[in-house]
Amino acid sequence: MNSEKVIFAFFIVLALTLNFGFFLGGMDNASHHNIYELYAAIVVSLISTVLKVGDRSHLGAVFLATSIVADFQLIAAAIVWGMTEHIAGQTLGGDALSTVVSLSGGALLANIISVVLLVSETISVRR
Repeated sequence: MNSEKVIFAFFIVLALTLNFGFFLGGMDNASHHNIYELYAAIVVSLISTVLKVGDRSHLGAVFLATSIVADFQLIAAAIVWGMTEHIAGQTLGGDALSTVVSLSGGALLANIISVVLLVSETISVRR
């Protein structure tokens, strides 16, 4: 078993599951979306991006692209959350919450594509 591939797959799947955990819940209920889970999703997504940088194949480029998209979406969600609460001085709700959840949904879609690519690559590898 290749430990490098295990670590690579672990972070890809962990990024997906953390993002899904944050995304799941009502669009209008801030108690369904934990800020720490969003930050954990960002950190794991950034780690996943760093792990994808070394691959020079075409599939590696697509892996990297999906990871960068997820990073941008999650960071944008954190910026919206932070600006709403700290700059505007409001609690997260309504339009701002739906924007944060929608951005994390875009990142979730990018992470799903990445996992589908990982599974398809794993299936196509022959012993």
